[in-house]
Amino acid sequence: MAAASSSDYNGCGAESNEANSKWLDAHYDPMANIHTFSACLALADLHGDGEYKDRIDPLTLKEMLESIRETAEEPLSVQSLRFLQLELSEMEAFVNQHKSNSIKRQTVITTMTTLKKNLADEDAVSCLVLGTENKELLVLDPEAFTILAKMSLPSVPVFLEVSGQFDVEFRLAAACRNGNIYILRRDSKHPKYCIELSAQPVGLIRVHKVLVVGSTQDSLHGFTHKGKKLWTVQMPAAILTMNLLEQHSRGLQAVMTGLANGEVRIYRDKALLNVIHTPDAVTSLCFGRYGREDNTLIMTTRGGGLIIKILKRTAVFVEGGSEVGPPPAQAMKLNVPRKTRLYVDQTLREREAGTAMHRAFQTDLYLLRLRAARAYLQALESSLSPMSATAREPLKLHAVVQGLGPTFKLTLHLQNTSTARPVLGLLVCCLYNEALYSLPRAFFKVPLLVPGLNYPLETFVESLSNKGISDIIKVLVLREGQSAPLLSAHVNMPGSEGLAAA
Repeated sequence: MAAASSSDYNGCGAESNEANSKWLDAHYDPMANIHTFSACLALADLHGDGEYKDRIDPLTLKEMLESIRETAEEPLSVQSLRFLQLELSEMEAFVNQHKSNSIKRQTVITTMTTLKKNLADEDAVSCLVLGTENKELLVLDPEAFTILAKMSLPSVPVFLEVSGQFDVEFRLAAACRNGNIYILRRDSKHPKYCIELSAQPVGLIRVHKVLVVGSTQDSLHGFTHKGKKLWTVQMPAAILTMNLLEQHSRGLQAVMTGLANGEVRIYRDKALLNVIHTPDAVTSLCFGRYGREDNTLIMTTRGGGLIIKILKRTAVFVEGGSEVGPPPAQAMKLNVPRKTRLYVDQTLREREAGTAMHRAFQTDLYLLRLRAARAYLQALESSLSPMSATAREPLKLHAVVQGLGPTFKLTLHLQNTSTARPVLGLLVCCLYNEALYSLPRAFFKVPLLVPGLNYPLETFVESLSNKGISDIIKVLVLREGQSAPLLSAHVNMPGSEGLAAA
């Protein structure tokens, strides 16, 4: 169907302000009663008069092929109509009524796209690539209705993307119901590469040499044709539809995504270029030549509305947003001061004595590493670390001091970090300066430590000094019958604020 006559549209929220938007509001009809998908929406010069019209077809494949021949004054190629990826719910059996019986009546078409047969010949028709319910891909000649190639897949295809030409070399990507994307080449009967997704795909678009996949986890993923993941972008809402935006005048290719929150986001790779707000969630997108305008965006909404926007001729898409890219301050030029005489002399000295300075730096670095290794070895040998270094006694100790003084509460959190083995027969001992502190419970036994649980062991510390002097209390964890501690912790006691105030 062709769109109705254009009318002003001022109902798309913030994006309706044409002075600040990159788009002109050409037409809006909330009562159009159009329910379709991006796969059934296309722009084409059907009558050859130079007027490109939108064709919205919720038709079956058989009806679509018949309508092509009835509408056109001359035979048209399927590629010129660009019917892409028809929905499974709108398909029925394709019955060959012409020259070949290779496609049986029970064959159900699940998705379709077109593949150029010869790029050098402008008049050459395109091949029709069909994905069937019986896990096959068929390359057909739409004029002779003969099968040119047949490929098999492990699952039923639902989205197709092709590149190249049939007579030379082509690459075909098929997203299937099992959540995988399979890559096939011209001479391959079976998939050459496989991309495993973590969720079901909701769209597949090829942008240059990158496959952009939308998933049910509200995210966009970019893959190479060999299955390597390049990037991932998280969406603010569920993805309802996807399509390609191609601006030939500026050589721009980007991905349009319609979201459930009423946004249409345009991405080039993982960079956000533009956001369009609509009054209802968009279920189909199509960008191309409409009438006399080269850059027109046609959208249908969940409620059946029709929205047409025209890209301004002066509009330029610039990467923005906080998703990716360097901050704007990084591009600002710094006010670098002029070079002083001292700076120039220092530069000359470093240039002349560069080798000696590098050797001195390396010597100091080696000494620092040696001292750090010796300190670490000493801590391990004397069990000065709050975590056990041996696998036989996987323990962890953490101390907390509470209170203002002169009486403090000391809580020791002991944990068995092993996965399955309990620990039994441990002792806790506190070493302190008896002239400064008094502990009613400085030595006690530890109960059975169950793996993974945190055991708080509490005791009280009384400060005896009235001068506000503080010291360190050493906490040792020992095993019965052994003199060397398993691990230790040094608790820095705070000053007694109660005595200082008195």
